[in-house]
Amino acid sequence: MGYLTPVRTALWGAPAETKEERKLVVKLDVFILTSACLQYWVNYLDRANLNNAYVSGMREDLNMVGNDITIINTIFWCGYFLGQIPNNLAMQYFRPRIWMPFCMLAWVSTGFVHNKESIMAIRFVQALFEGSTFVGVHYILGCWYKEEELGKRTGIFTSSGLAGTMFSGFLQGGIYASLNGKSGLAGWRWMFVVDFLITLPLAIYVYAVFPDTPDNTQAFYLSEDERKLAITRLGRRFGAEHEHGDVGKSIFKRLFTSWEIYGFCFIWTMGSNCEMFSTNAIMNLYLSSLGTYSVELVNYMPTGVSGFGIVATLILGWYSDFTKKSWHVGILVSCCAVVTGAIMLNPPSLAGKLFALYLNGISWANQTVYFAWANRLTVEDAAKRSIILAAMNTSAVIFYSFWAISFYAAGQGPMWKEGSIAMMVSGICMAGGVMVVRYLEQRDAKRRASAVIEATGSETSEKPDSKFEKGAAKVASNEV
Repeated sequence: MGYLTPVRTALWGAPAETKEERKLVVKLDVFILTSACLQYWVNYLDRANLNNAYVSGMREDLNMVGNDITIINTIFWCGYFLGQIPNNLAMQYFRPRIWMPFCMLAWVSTGFVHNKESIMAIRFVQALFEGSTFVGVHYILGCWYKEEELGKRTGIFTSSGLAGTMFSGFLQGGIYASLNGKSGLAGWRWMFVVDFLITLPLAIYVYAVFPDTPDNTQAFYLSEDERKLAITRLGRRFGAEHEHGDVGKSIFKRLFTSWEIYGFCFIWTMGSNCEMFSTNAIMNLYLSSLGTYSVELVNYMPTGVSGFGIVATLILGWYSDFTKKSWHVGILVSCCAVVTGAIMLNPPSLAGKLFALYLNGISWANQTVYFAWANRLTVEDAAKRSIILAAMNTSAVIFYSFWAISFYAAGQGPMWKEGSIAMMVSGICMAGGVMVVRYLEQRDAKRRASAVIEATGSETSEKPDSKFEKGAAKVASNEV
């Protein structure tokens, strides 16, 4: 592997020091990443289906008017934010390999509804359980992977959601063309039926291979030595993460006296707001309003937003891992949010407007970088970490539930001027928040470095156990 080692190191990180650890990481990548990505892929496939169905005949069949689609999406996000923290706390008591497939099977097909009120009720229930996937997998990734491994894997995971969105567009277009009217079902109904049929075997796969956490895993493909190695390679004693991070009365003190919950909730909320052109199907609605594109093209063309988002997520996730400068990505995406908002506010042409909508796909990289960043800085406390990751998405979805209907409602198209201004404001606020988080990260690193130097200077026989402590001096001496 000699000549390829530098390439492999640049793209995927340095290989593990021992043969045993390399074998373990390969197993983790094969089983954790595949099961996590398949969950998120079908999760996003289900979410995107509603918007695709809306422009593929559902609007007419169910007599939907005005902002009905925006209201349904808002109801979905209300259920989604209610499910975030309870789902992550549930995984402190139930094995993730049982809880997550259960949540997947709770996603009910929407293909047989007959009115918009039924969709509202079903989407709310679906959202309660769909809330387990995003924050739950981020928590699991932080349990198994080292700091230098995390960003790349997180990037692959979040990209799988974008792949679900992109695939939904192609699938809906293909189903409309080939199955519309078959067995008396409209094409948009077939989309939901197919989605449910895809979800069922994937839930069984997740149950079979998902490894829980290193402290309680019973995965059939891991030996006892590999289970212990999974813990010791992260720089902590067996069970130490749970020993110092139990759910109990002290969790509230550990949470609310730390800056991480406030800082990361803020920057991810603003980052989520910067995705609004993409997540609210603005391009689908805009193309549909023109009346010059076929149903198939209205579904196909917006897939380019997801495609660009996948590329940006993988590249910027890799950059964040390689440089350890997550804040660079935050500033870049903030600038792009301001640019896309400015173009959409006064588009010079149709091409200019489409360019802004495609460029907005870069905002998806926020998911990878911010959640990996939070995972790294809270790795020593399992319960605190699980709640912070869930709280990040919960705060973002709470904001989303009124932000979308206030600034990105279907009735505000085709210009969405209020939304364009909101996009620019969100980008500016996110940039400010990223700089504050960067400052606090540097401050804490310097404090840890001073504590390590003091401890090792006075008691030379003791060496710090924590990977965090071992690297603190290095982090503090470099620009984060």
